[in-house]
Amino acid sequence: MDAFLGYHQIPLCPKDQENTVFISNRGLQCYKVTPFELKNAGARYQRLVNKLFEPLIGQKMEVYVDDMIVKNMLDTKHGQDLWKTFDIL
Repeated sequence: MDAFLGYHQIPLCPKDQENTVFISNRGLQCYKVTPFELKNAGARYQRLVNKLFEPLIGQKMEVYVDDMIVKNMLDTKHGQDLWKTFDIL
């Protein structure tokens, strides 16, 4: 699974929003959620995903930044593991 849009669902702390100011034709704007372009966005997202999927990583799931793989040796159990993953998401 590719969770690229997950970056854009992590809210920024209000005091950090002023650090993301940019100019548009409507005036000054700032991000309220984590933009992909931030220097630490990848690391921040990886920490969040590791924390959320901690019980599954290494056993039923592998996660690298925004790519997630759900794995199982038995086809019959794979559906259950997918449901656990979607419940967390």
